[in-house]
Amino acid sequence: RCSPRRREEGAERCSQPPLLCCVLVAAWEAAWGQLRYSVPEELPKGSFVGDVAKDLALQLAALRDRGARILDRGRTRYFALHANSGHLVTAERLDREQLCRLMEQCVLRCAVIVDGEMKVYEIEVEITDINDNAPSFVEAEKELRMGEMTAPGSRFPLSKAYDPDVGVNSLQSYELSGDEHFSLSVQAGADGEKRPELVLAKALDREEAAFHELVLRAIDGGEPARTGTARIRVSVLDANDNAPVFSQAVYAVRVPEDVPVGSTLLTLTATDADDGLNSEVKYSMIKVTAEKKDIFYLNPETGSIRLLRSLDFEEGDSYELEVQAHDTGELFDTATVSISVTDVNDNAPELIVTSALSEISEDAPPGTVMALLHVQDRDSGANGEVRCSIVESVPFRLERALDNYYSVVTSRELDREEVSEYNVTVWASDGGSPSLRSSAVLALRVLDVNDNAPVFAEARYSARLPENNAEGALVLTVRAWDADWGQNARVRYRLAEGRVRGAPLSSYVSVQAETGALYALRSFDYEEVREVGLWVRAEDGGAPALSSNVSVRLLIVDENDNAPQVLYPPLAPRSAEPGALVAKVVAVDADAGQNAWLSYELAKATEPGLFRVGLHSGEVRTARSPLARDAPRHSLVVVVKDQGRPALSATATLTVVLAESVAELLSELGSAAAPAEPGGSLTRWLVLAVAAVSCLFVAFLLLLLALRLRRWRRSQLLPPASGALRGVPASHFVGIDGVRAFLHSYSHEVSLTADSRKSQRRWAADSSCLAMMSLLYSAEEGLRPKPFLGALGRYFPACREDHAVFPVNFSTTLSL
Repeated sequence: RCSPRRREEGAERCSQPPLLCCVLVAAWEAAWGQLRYSVPEELPKGSFVGDVAKDLALQLAALRDRGARILDRGRTRYFALHANSGHLVTAERLDREQLCRLMEQCVLRCAVIVDGEMKVYEIEVEITDINDNAPSFVEAEKELRMGEMTAPGSRFPLSKAYDPDVGVNSLQSYELSGDEHFSLSVQAGADGEKRPELVLAKALDREEAAFHELVLRAIDGGEPARTGTARIRVSVLDANDNAPVFSQAVYAVRVPEDVPVGSTLLTLTATDADDGLNSEVKYSMIKVTAEKKDIFYLNPETGSIRLLRSLDFEEGDSYELEVQAHDTGELFDTATVSISVTDVNDNAPELIVTSALSEISEDAPPGTVMALLHVQDRDSGANGEVRCSIVESVPFRLERALDNYYSVVTSRELDREEVSEYNVTVWASDGGSPSLRSSAVLALRVLDVNDNAPVFAEARYSARLPENNAEGALVLTVRAWDADWGQNARVRYRLAEGRVRGAPLSSYVSVQAETGALYALRSFDYEEVREVGLWVRAEDGGAPALSSNVSVRLLIVDENDNAPQVLYPPLAPRSAEPGALVAKVVAVDADAGQNAWLSYELAKATEPGLFRVGLHSGEVRTARSPLARDAPRHSLVVVVKDQGRPALSATATLTVVLAESVAELLSELGSAAAPAEPGGSLTRWLVLAVAAVSCLFVAFLLLLLALRLRRWRRSQLLPPASGALRGVPASHFVGIDGVRAFLHSYSHEVSLTADSRKSQRRWAADSSCLAMMSLLYSAEEGLRPKPFLGALGRYFPACREDHAVFPVNFSTTLSL
């Protein structure tokens, strides 16, 4: 790759013409496989550099056949090789000052590759300088002011010229042309540079010449030489024999640090006794640092010092400036400006939390340190005095630990159940006016301690449970809360030890440990247990665990599951006057409440208008006076009902004997007691009679079924006959649930006492209700006595309630 190269130890400079020098150098280095040429700069593109084929002893035919090329690895290609001639030529215009700026020797390197021989030959091309640049001045025109009192021999430095050429083509000398008042002196520097100076050779006289025009010429050593010029204009000033004088040697001013930017802090004043231009005074700051230049600006015309940026007392409390007042000449005066900055309360206190706890146990003792604070204020004096405080009503206080250090400690015991988290704000206020303050917030979480026992939602619990409940029924749910947190607040329930009717309480009820639900483990009977009292304990999960108890009262609610029992009266009738007490029916009901409210009514009497029963008292009294036509013996059936739904009832049968004398009474009582002995036998005979009738009825049904089958078979063989049996009237058949039954006209009447020991029986030839009793009971299954009688009356009019006497306890008779 062709690149610039400065030779530190170069070959001898060729003094012959360039072409001869190239040939000699190429011939000398060709033997070593390296070619070196030298060409002047600024040659046009395609200019001859050297005969590479000749210098390398290469045949042109071989170059054409095998190929030869310049190895180009750079971005710019400076040389090219002609394959036909074997000449190395320039690929573009070469400018030494651009390629090798500030280098003594400019050498470009490239390589020639012969493909057929697989050889590489290095070529060095030295670019020699030509005088193609003239010296130039940075300032083409310069103006100097000199007082007419300037002493001859005074020197004034001038701007030097610059020539990019090197060697003899570079800058060689300076010349000054103008007038006789000035001369030129050229000084050589340590680096060899030439520095021109203007020397006043003759005293100036402004009245003779106010201006002097000079020309400074820079000349290089090229052939032909090139020059550069600069014009110098010297203005002769009037004699200035009076220097400016400040009004005071030291200017002092005090400003607050919050003075607005752009404000004028003070104005300097300097006077000059001269007239005209010599009396014009300019102001400037001397020996001033960059920091002060950024803060203060001195107006050179008015002498006012203006503020460029905000002052900060904490950064600098005073500044000292050295200012100069000079006239149009070289005379000047100096003064000192002292600016003092006064503090303003512009910095709020800085409150830094150096250490703090995020959690604290609620049983921490008073005085426990939870945070350490550091406070500072950049202001001074009273503005920097800081006071710390806690405004909120929290259980914390501040204590001064060290200078500018405070500790936040607990002032009393904490209670997590009251406040679980605290955001404590600490305020820091300074002593300025107005006071500035800052704050820091300390977040603290209070850790729980198991110091609260569970508390039930109610002081005591009570529940009403109907008797005959299902086992496992939910009775009620107790609920307790624990003000603690986490495991300490986890509540479990259990029953306290106790006994009910000698059995453990746990066999009657149980409590679910997690939910507090109370369940009945057995079915309660109000007649046995009417109330159960127990205690439920709630225990938290702390260590040690805390617990509390609550009383639970379980009331068993009665249901109507017991029929009344008649305890009184014994059968002891007597004659009485109208309204006289004959007897009193006393009944009890084991139920409670409305289910145990009893009412009495007279269900049946031999003489309905003779006796009446009290609705609520059960007293049997005479409704009127007995008459002679009244039967001596009366039977009363009293029904006792409760108020339950459905209502249950019981009956009592009273036998009342009306007698005029004791003998008659004994006779009636004897006749009533005589059949008492075979009472049990009568009951058995009645049962046998009912069973016999039932068997006869079943046999009748079977016979009827056989007849029907026979008729059906005959109907299959013969034409259908008429719908009635031959010789039997159709009125003798009654349809009962699709069965036609033949009825034999007979009936009977049965009367039983409550204990079935005293019975009456009467048969009637015009009724057949007893014969169909079993069948009707099956058809009307589930009916009670009165609905059963109604159903029987629907089928048989003779079996209506007013034509038949049925047992007092009809259900018992049916069961028999």
